[in-house]
Amino acid sequence: MPLKILFVSVEVAPFAKVGGLADVAGALPKALRTLGHDVRVVMPAYQSIEQRGRAGALGVHPGGMIVNTGAGPIAAGLYESVLPGSDVPIYFVAERTLFDRPNVYGYSDDAYRFAFLSRAAFEVCNVLDWWPDVLHAHDWHTAPAVTWLATAGQADERYRGLPSVFTIHNLAHQGHSPWDVFRYLGLITHGLIEEKYGEVNFMARGIYHATMINTVSPTYAREIMTPEGGAGLHNLLLFRHFDVHGILNGVDYEVWNPATDPHLAAPFDVNRVEARIENKRALQRRLDLPLRDEVPLVGMVTRLDWQKGIDILGHVLHLLLNGGAGEAQFVVVGTGNGHYEDMLRHLAGYHTQKMRAVLAYAPEVAPLVYGGSDLFLMPSLFEPCGLGQMIAMRYGSVPVVRAVGGLADTVRDGVTGFTFNYFSADDFWRALQRAIYIYNVDKVSWRAIQHNGMTTDFSWRNSALGYQQLYEWAIARMRGW
Repeated sequence: MPLKILFVSVEVAPFAKVGGLADVAGALPKALRTLGHDVRVVMPAYQSIEQRGRAGALGVHPGGMIVNTGAGPIAAGLYESVLPGSDVPIYFVAERTLFDRPNVYGYSDDAYRFAFLSRAAFEVCNVLDWWPDVLHAHDWHTAPAVTWLATAGQADERYRGLPSVFTIHNLAHQGHSPWDVFRYLGLITHGLIEEKYGEVNFMARGIYHATMINTVSPTYAREIMTPEGGAGLHNLLLFRHFDVHGILNGVDYEVWNPATDPHLAAPFDVNRVEARIENKRALQRRLDLPLRDEVPLVGMVTRLDWQKGIDILGHVLHLLLNGGAGEAQFVVVGTGNGHYEDMLRHLAGYHTQKMRAVLAYAPEVAPLVYGGSDLFLMPSLFEPCGLGQMIAMRYGSVPVVRAVGGLADTVRDGVTGFTFNYFSADDFWRALQRAIYIYNVDKVSWRAIQHNGMTTDFSWRNSALGYQQLYEWAIARMRGW
């Protein structure tokens, strides 16, 4: 049965992207649309979007809307467009004092900005004269929509009994805010054990109030119910464990396709893997590394953050670039913590013939790393899903990953890549040594691992079918079926 789905996110690719949330919010609605569902996406009109709107590059919904808040009624505009390559409508809530800013995050009033978006999402439905069968909210930023719906929203007959699905993309970011934000949302509720006095934890609120909850991989769903992985919310998640599910993220194959990627020097597919060597050479030329076909080229495309395992990377790079597993080259693309950038800059400055560090946002280089590297590293401390390892496999680069979260769900040791268990440089190094040994001495097995990775189906259709089931369960729960 076709469903009407209200999809609310603060990031949606390609309109605004900081992390993997944007990729999900930009791809999943399109996959759901191919299953026949009516999906409407709502997000803020940030400065870049406002500029496009004022330039006439976006549609303007006539009339605007009024959003009632504890600070009084606030007028907002509404731009509209579609997700690229689809007919999925996307609506941009335009309120200049809150959203017309250069960045998505990092402001002292973020909780109030996103609370406003959460209330405005329902006003968008009213303006469109379109009412959903289910609300799908993402991470703490849109948990206020779930909270309002479960409390004050039940007084509105248009939304009474509307089920919600709350997706946890990263439990570590929880959205702490003063209790006054509830007055801003126009609701009265009780405190949770997980909240300090006078404080709201919106991640906890989303988990507590949602009809159904999911994470972006099955293993991560289990990990967050432990004291080690629960970031202080494991008891609440255990309380809701019957309603917590893991649905693996997908990869947008229209974007990440080595046969059509314009950033590659030589397009290829699983039947023309030998063409990858041209991309390896192109990457070496671009970064001024020696052209060496026979030497394993190890790559990383990452956010330089403690979550990504950079703390155990330095020693492994020291061993790798000093010949601990034979000759090798290393390329990293990413930005983030200044201490990590300094470490990589120092190593690259020392190993001038073996390593390059592109410490910048470089979307034109990243595909060449995927398509030209022989191995791809993801030694994450934790990883809710991970996108890099799936893209790497699609592009024929063999991943070496820590077996946590989505990495454990997507990389099979010795079959599609190489894994290690303990968060230690020693365990990481042993896995990388194994991978380089196979690369150097057993080309038949190496080609088989590449082939297995390139032919594994990580398309969004599989994920969309999982979400469709989750929506149906949420609707059945609310209707007492």
